[in-house]
Amino acid sequence: MAAQLRTTRRGLLQTTGASLLGLALADWIMTDELIALAQSSTDGLQPLNRFPRMMQNYLVRRVREVEALANERRAALKTKADAEKYVQSVRERIRTCFGPEPKRTPLNPQITGVVERDAYNIEKVIFESRPGMLVTANLYVPKGREFPLPGVVGTCGHSTNGKAETAYQSFAQALARQGYVVLIYDPIGQGERLQYVTEELKSRIGVGVREHLYAGNQQMLVGEFLGSWRAWDGVRALDYLLTRPEVDKKHLGVTGNSGGGTMTTWLCGVEHRWTMAAPACFVTTFRRNAENELPADTEQCPPKALALGLDHSDFLAALAPAPVIILGKEKDYFDARGVEESYRRLKHLYTLLGAEDNIAHFIGPTYHGYTQENREAMYRWFNRVTQISDAQTEPALEIEKDETIQCTPKGQVSELGSRTVFSFTKEKAEQLRKQRKQPAGDAIAKAIVGVLKLPETVGVPEYRILRPIGGRKYPKKTAVAYAVETEPGIHALVTLLQDESRYSRPPREGKRAVLYVSHQSADAELREEPLVKELLEAESGVPFFACDVRGIGESQPDTCGVNQYLQPYGSDFFGAAHSLMLDDAMPAQRTRDVLGVLEWLADNGYEEVHLAAKGWGAIPATFAAVVSGRVAQVTLKNALISYSAVAESEDYTWPLSSFVWDILATVDLPDCYQWLKQKKQLRQVAPCGPADAPA
Repeated sequence: MAAQLRTTRRGLLQTTGASLLGLALADWIMTDELIALAQSSTDGLQPLNRFPRMMQNYLVRRVREVEALANERRAALKTKADAEKYVQSVRERIRTCFGPEPKRTPLNPQITGVVERDAYNIEKVIFESRPGMLVTANLYVPKGREFPLPGVVGTCGHSTNGKAETAYQSFAQALARQGYVVLIYDPIGQGERLQYVTEELKSRIGVGVREHLYAGNQQMLVGEFLGSWRAWDGVRALDYLLTRPEVDKKHLGVTGNSGGGTMTTWLCGVEHRWTMAAPACFVTTFRRNAENELPADTEQCPPKALALGLDHSDFLAALAPAPVIILGKEKDYFDARGVEESYRRLKHLYTLLGAEDNIAHFIGPTYHGYTQENREAMYRWFNRVTQISDAQTEPALEIEKDETIQCTPKGQVSELGSRTVFSFTKEKAEQLRKQRKQPAGDAIAKAIVGVLKLPETVGVPEYRILRPIGGRKYPKKTAVAYAVETEPGIHALVTLLQDESRYSRPPREGKRAVLYVSHQSADAELREEPLVKELLEAESGVPFFACDVRGIGESQPDTCGVNQYLQPYGSDFFGAAHSLMLDDAMPAQRTRDVLGVLEWLADNGYEEVHLAAKGWGAIPATFAAVVSGRVAQVTLKNALISYSAVAESEDYTWPLSSFVWDILATVDLPDCYQWLKQKKQLRQVAPCGPADAPA
């Protein structure tokens, strides 16, 4: 069946081509079939999911709390000095979030060709943003004008063909016709910069979002953020622009739409040489995105951003008082209310700085995209700043074919030996593995507590006793379900198997219990998982509990669309990405769930626990087993062999919700396994490699 699904997806991709719509359609169909397969077990039972909105409500509550505190801080700004301190504060927090700047290395620029047109030339430029990492760009240079002229860096949205997309050619060409020198470059994973290239020079992962997710999720393990990498390309694009004598260093702008609006926003935060900016179809608020169940790809979710009290508006505030216009759309999925909220915040800040006319917003009437009305709003704003033109509307344009403006011989930098994001991730993971000192003895527990930011003590949770649901065909006569509240708004769903009917609290019989942490559904695995049967036989007479941690099984989110849970851009990713922005990785949250259930068991008399887990559940179970004195024995099935293996492998299948930010700087899973073998009788069954996540 899995092979059949892969064949189905390949056929769809061949049919639909490399369009984002085609890729999304292929993913949706693959996901729906997989979920249908998972749900159509041999007994025909539909999965239990009594808390499907739990994770969404929890994340929205936490994001709202962050925003409320940040708004209080903004409202407290009363003077120009307050505003100046705030600008400095957001710059410092953004740098914490995005990490230190890489070393500036030689750009080694090449001009591989020139396209001559009536009012401008298009130079085909390749430069290195990092050693060996090639960036393809088009430089639009006006003709018949006196230099130097204002310069603009253009950043692309998630177009398959990058800089050659009609809307992006349009704004670059129109600005050149008005007297601007414009450098527009291909993003990582788009245009001529695909990262996962087949022999036919096509992406084997999927252009744009899919490549961003695949490269970016993996980077988290080594403390790197794809948004920072992409922004660095923009910084180096500006560096190249400033080498050109045609460019007036007093007028430097940046603009882009959608994913390019993201980059424009991030570039305002990390690069302060810009004298004007126009982000389009991205700026809203993190709260609106969370409430509206809008997944944003890896580059759009900066680690720790929410924990640091940052919002979209703060990245623009970092450029204050330079002129900025926020461009939105009335019918966009990036909520127009967030555009207005961001504008109001910035208007207050700019007014205190004595530059209230330097901030504006424009909301076009149509749907997502850098359409003509938004482009024209950008032209008017830049022209107001530079006085280079009095044009109010877009000039006539002539859109080039992709091949005409491509910089490489065959349309991909891979043919020129360019390095990939993965090659850098692998290199850093290898360095960290060699440098990392294995924690000795009980220091492993301290390392895990520090990396996961676990509390020093865990209190006994409250719990609910849920009404029984019969007919589930579990291996014992009856089952009692408990919703154990591991923190406000979060329940670990625990099922107790019994040979006799029970509707009450757990029995207080003996001190030993078995706790099984599920991979994706305790309900299904109690019926179908061989390890469960084995444990029941080996621990006959010992109370057996099975647990779904948050976001799994009985609290599997039903958000972000229909059947999107297993989709790479779906609800599991949505929760994991927001958790990283809250500086609270999903494995840390799920470890707290396991620790809470262990305390709940101890409160009911079970002070000696055989902790077993499978697949995704093995990660929080491993961490909990290391730090909890309640665990006497550990059995893991299909556990990930190591995070290093994932970071060093070009192909992997483990989700972002299994990853911990920068964990490889401190510790890795084998450190835990070795300690558990010595101290807690660890037994491992069929461990999984990077590409072997259990079905």
